[in-house]
Amino acid sequence: MKDPILKEAELRMKKSVEAIDEELKKLRTGRPSPALLEEIKIDYYGVPTPINQVATINVTEERSLIIKPWEKNLLSAIEKAIQASDLGLNPTNDGNVVRLVFPSPTTEQRQKWVKKTKEIVEHGKIAVRNIRRDVIKELKEMTKNGEISEDDEKRLEKEVQNLTDKYIEELDKLFERKEKEIMEF
Repeated sequence: MKDPILKEAELRMKKSVEAIDEELKKLRTGRPSPALLEEIKIDYYGVPTPINQVATINVTEERSLIIKPWEKNLLSAIEKAIQASDLGLNPTNDGNVVRLVFPSPTTEQRQKWVKKTKEIVEHGKIAVRNIRRDVIKELKEMTKNGEISEDDEKRLEKEVQNLTDKYIEELDKLFERKEKEIMEF
């Protein structure tokens, strides 16, 4: 049976990795992705609403997104929201859809994105290590209070370290995958 402390640590580490993965999906890579628009909201009858809840977003060709709102009166609001965002893209509105064309990124832009990816992944690693630190601190406290033996403490510390190594490795794989995606031409 797995110790409850280890279960909780693993769950927290897994959630940290998942959060980093989600954050990386939103990072621009030069390749169009509907996830880039998830954070952009428009005013929909007085309520800030994500674009993906009022329109269909499709990837077309190699470097463009087509945003087709369910109500045509939202076209200009979507266009303005994208222009106001930090995506650095210029939407075109043809009366039916909003088209986002992604220009080929320069090598400098790609390097900047890789650097940003590395920062995001590093935050994930720090989170995983902080979880390890908290668990080890808790184990030492339990040993001090006589709840577990020193042998159990050492065994559990080793297992926590193994979990940490596993999730750090997962984060490294996420980075490598994203870096490869960014550097593709």
